[in-house]
Amino acid sequence: MMVERWAGLGSVVASVIFLWSMVQNHIPPTLRLYLTAWASKLSSYINPYLQITISEYGAERFQRSDLFLAAEAYLSDACARRARRLRAELGKDSKSLQVSVDDHEEVTDGFGGTTIWWYASKRQPKASVINFYPGQDEKRFYRVVFHRRHRDLVVDTYLPFVLGEGRAVTVKNRQRRLFTNNASGSWSPYRAKSVWSHVPFEHPATFDTLAMDPDQKEAILDDLMAFQESKEYYAKVGKAWKRGYLLYGPPGTGKSTMIAAMANFLDYDIYDLELTAVKNNTELRKLFIETTGKSIIVIEDIDCSVDLTGKRRKTKKASGDKDSDSDDKPKLPMEPEKDDTTKVTLSGLLNFIDGLWSACGGERIIIFTTNHKEKLDPALIRRGRMDKHIEMSYCRFEGFKVLAKNYLDVVVEHELFGEIRQLLDETDMSPADVAENLMPMSKKKKRDPDVCLLGLIEALKKAKEDAAAAKAKEEEDAKEAEAKKAKEKEEAEAKESKEKDEVKDKTSEETNGEIKQADKSQE
Repeated sequence: MMVERWAGLGSVVASVIFLWSMVQNHIPPTLRLYLTAWASKLSSYINPYLQITISEYGAERFQRSDLFLAAEAYLSDACARRARRLRAELGKDSKSLQVSVDDHEEVTDGFGGTTIWWYASKRQPKASVINFYPGQDEKRFYRVVFHRRHRDLVVDTYLPFVLGEGRAVTVKNRQRRLFTNNASGSWSPYRAKSVWSHVPFEHPATFDTLAMDPDQKEAILDDLMAFQESKEYYAKVGKAWKRGYLLYGPPGTGKSTMIAAMANFLDYDIYDLELTAVKNNTELRKLFIETTGKSIIVIEDIDCSVDLTGKRRKTKKASGDKDSDSDDKPKLPMEPEKDDTTKVTLSGLLNFIDGLWSACGGERIIIFTTNHKEKLDPALIRRGRMDKHIEMSYCRFEGFKVLAKNYLDVVVEHELFGEIRQLLDETDMSPADVAENLMPMSKKKKRDPDVCLLGLIEALKKAKEDAAAAKAKEEEDAKEAEAKKAKEKEEAEAKESKEKDEVKDKTSEETNGEIKQADKSQE
């Protein structure tokens, strides 16, 4: 009997659906719209559940909705395990496989003691029409269903929670990137983010492998963690959420490696800004606007990038420019002279660092590197712009122990460490040179720490001898220059004395001649 009842109910439902589809073709659109609105109003009295639709494409039809992407990431991380049908794909900027809820699938989520239903749906286009808007070809959306008494909880608390958690999941799963700025001639207004090009950032450097003093390393890590966790504090004190670092020191001391270690520690992207490809301050500002949060903006060797003292290279002029005004002969029009030199000024760079535009977005770190700190303008590196100055010095024993552990797996004290410590205290050698001597490139050195350490000792001794010879030569050159200067001074004094004597003798002869002439006139 039960089977017969269900069969009869199914037959009735099928008949109603068939009749409604037939009736729809003969009902005027106005009446159909009125009936639909009336049915929705009637169901609102009967059905206590509300629904919110989150569309894939919002007002910006060429760009997917941030809320939709966040909801997709949140469901894939929190609710995908409860779904029966899943969709696996590799996102555009994702480093791992993303498993999300498939279309036409239902999952439930709990929040604050409330059950919330999510429905992943897709609406096919009614006709096969080529459309310029990708959001209209195939409309995907999520429906959030909940009881009406939880409306304020869902709208004011749950959806912002989903947005925040989804963004966090996206950041965690994204493939970090290394950007470089394109030449302005290749910028296109029809392509988003065309001012930057990028490749996956896969540098393996970490603070554990960084050869530097442990105390200095710990201070840098504390500073980075404090910055990353201080969004509310920066807003409280009225400052843009950014921080500047100046890395300075001789070549080969690990400035670029430090930047990579910072990016890996913070999980940030890197924007490597080449100032010589920027024509003026306006382009510099546009490049900054196109960067994203959670990023490090780097200008390496800033003292060599552009001339920030106001001096500019003089343009070449034709030899006949001066007489062009007086020449009445007609001339053919000439192409305007192209000026490929950068017009980025110190003022523009200062505004880039801490001007009004620097507050666009947030959670950015700006890093300058230089081999010669003394060449930089004090206004460029003052506190507030470059908040922390980090000296990357020559390799000392504490940094050497990190390199020995990384390259040779030497964890405990070695019998040659004492001699190496003494030589490192007496000799300036960069971490890059020390690492090169520790790297077992040949078969003879492979897996033999003793051979590598002996090779390093020989290199340190040779560097010490070369430094002593260079110092001796410098002192000898200084003595020669001083002796030459003293000799020149002595010759100049002798010449001056001789000239004075000649002037004195000449004056005396003229005086004697005048006296003789006066005596003759008296006689």
